Amino acid sequence: MDDTGFRIRQTGAAIEVPLHVQPRARRSEIAGLHDGALKVKICAPPVDDAANRGIIQFFAGLLGHPKSRLHIISGEKSRNKVLRVEGMSLQRFEEVINPLL
Repeated sequence: MDDTGFRIRQTGAAIEVPLHVQPRARRSEIAGLHDGALKVKICAPPVDDAANRGIIQFFAGLLGHPKSRLHIISGEKSRNKVLRVEGMSLQRFEEVINPLL
């Protein structure tokens, strides 16, 4: 994914994924890339941490990974966030995400 400008990082046994989030969408989905980040549309509103919880739930289902292994490590109150996925390789993440781009 690096050739498209996507700035995902492998850090030990985890990956860090930059996200650009659009809350209050009709449906939760991957919507391509935006300035080096994965653009994600989420149904939840940006109120009372609902969008952040929606992101965790969406990616847990998409990746088939436990919610407890996903964390938003920066940008909790911003559209630009970084999602940390523990216990997943970059290769496995790309296998799931690339067909959706």
